[in-house]
Amino acid sequence: MKVSVILGHPYEKSFNHAIANVVMEALLTSGHEVHFHDLHKEGFDPLLRGEELVADRSEDPLVRTHWAEIREADGIIIVHPNWWGQPPAILKGWLDRVLREGVAYMFPDDDDGSGLPIGLLKAKAAIVLNTSNTPEERENNVFGDPLERIWKDCVFDFCGVTTFHRRMFRTIAGSSSEEREEWLDEVRDIVNDTFPQLS
Repeated sequence: MKVSVILGHPYEKSFNHAIANVVMEALLTSGHEVHFHDLHKEGFDPLLRGEELVADRSEDPLVRTHWAEIREADGIIIVHPNWWGQPPAILKGWLDRVLREGVAYMFPDDDDGSGLPIGLLKAKAAIVLNTSNTPEERENNVFGDPLERIWKDCVFDFCGVTTFHRRMFRTIAGSSSEEREEWLDEVRDIVNDTFPQLS
């Protein structure tokens, strides 16, 4: 299977990077073809400019690479921290520029864009792995877990991805090395359960 892995965190010694490394190791060990993008390291430009918006095409070769890979991906894994209940700006920009109409979704010819979209992504499964310093009770009771709604309903369901799994690791600040090792073992299990060993 072809799996696209997208990492949105600026600090290369972060726990998000450790998660991404385990994701990659698990996928490659199971024989999958992986397209990995550390958005910060590759210098992804998150700004969707007016001419790109109205033209539905891009002169940015990196964006075109992402388009080609996400169209062909059988699975997608996103890794990012919870910042203000949202993905970091660089990852929001990736959504704006990569999951475009004609790439990730479309509307019927007689629809002005206000109806129900038709998902175009061929990926059957998506995983989102998050980190947070907000306790779970406060996240759910005060904020309503906005990342679940963003990724499950506003992104992947919209684009036709039917199997979705999200896991928030918390709280990162003050966590022990033993807790982090257990979390990384869980990451490995999630990836292997969703994208099992190829025969």
